[in-house]
Amino acid sequence: MADTKVDSPILVFLGPTLRLTEAQFTLDAVYLQPAAQGDILLAAHAFRPRAMVLIDGQFEDRPAVRHKEILWAMAQGIVMIGAASMGALRAAELNDFGMIGVGLIYRWYRRFRLAPDDAVAVHSGPAELGFPPLTDSLVDLQRTSSALMREKRITPIERDELTKAARTLNFRDRTLAAVLDRAGWPPETAQALRQQMVGQKRLDAIAALQSAPALAHQASTTRRFPGWVATNTFLRDLEAGGIDIKLVNTYKL
Repeated sequence: MADTKVDSPILVFLGPTLRLTEAQFTLDAVYLQPAAQGDILLAAHAFRPRAMVLIDGQFEDRPAVRHKEILWAMAQGIVMIGAASMGALRAAELNDFGMIGVGLIYRWYRRFRLAPDDAVAVHSGPAELGFPPLTDSLVDLQRTSSALMREKRITPIERDELTKAARTLNFRDRTLAAVLDRAGWPPETAQALRQQMVGQKRLDAIAALQSAPALAHQASTTRRFPGWVATNTFLRDLEAGGIDIKLVNTYKL
């Protein structure tokens, strides 16, 4: 089992979902770049955390974080929490194995198993600039149009038109302005509606950070963490990524 003493850090994989300064104000943790394949394994060895919060993950330039390495981390006694973006996806997929999900987006993915992965995807700027989001996620756009409908600022038919337009756009091009343009709305409406955007991903990320210490404590004392068995495919993928596969078997207190 891993070291679960309270002074072991909580690690947070964070990118475009929440600005780093706001995250640091919310939770004293070690903040790392969005996780890709192998990063959870490497981070566990580097920091010996009591918990990891997966918010953002990479999936284009590098292979996405593997379910198998999340299971590996939990088998070492590391509490795994997911929310808001890639974290919500993985938490919904691995909840039955002990990963903890937080927030509305996590509950949505858990309820609708065939919901599209790209609903939380955004195109972002470079790491040197802190991964600023350059597009809007489908889930935030849908939450925004639903909120506008409830406030009777748009009709149900207009909400459906905006949702349909958003779904036809690739996540790399999906912005509020592009959605309005595709739906035939005048461009001047974009600035006004931008002020009404619902940042559900941001809200879920904050909720995960706020609850992480309590969840980590509770899970470390009450949960039974799953066993773990290496597979040839997983080990080959690690090797292909330049990661020493011995790390899988050398995680000790």
